[in-house]
Amino acid sequence: MKNMTKIVLALTLISTAVMATDGASLYKKCASCHGSSGEKKALGKSKVINEMTQVNLVSALKGYQDGSYGASMKALMKGQVAKLNNEDIDALAQYISTMKQ
Repeated sequence: MKNMTKIVLALTLISTAVMATDGASLYKKCASCHGSSGEKKALGKSKVINEMTQVNLVSALKGYQDGSYGASMKALMKGQVAKLNNEDIDALAQYISTMKQ
């Protein structure tokens, strides 16, 4: 029984890690402002994110977290990215960079 509990715990941890790094899943909360393909200027103010490089996306997302990036959208985006870890940011940036028009 102990081995079964360990297996279930291991599978839960692995599936949680996989889900957390799924850029497509992470992007779902971004789509309402940025568009389903990252094609919109969020609230008419942001850059079109599907035109940004993966490196620039990572830099922007980390900059929003630490307050060093953004203009009028800085406060709003800081809250949106606050809970993302580095792995999430990398996965999200990679996913967005594949949506280039």
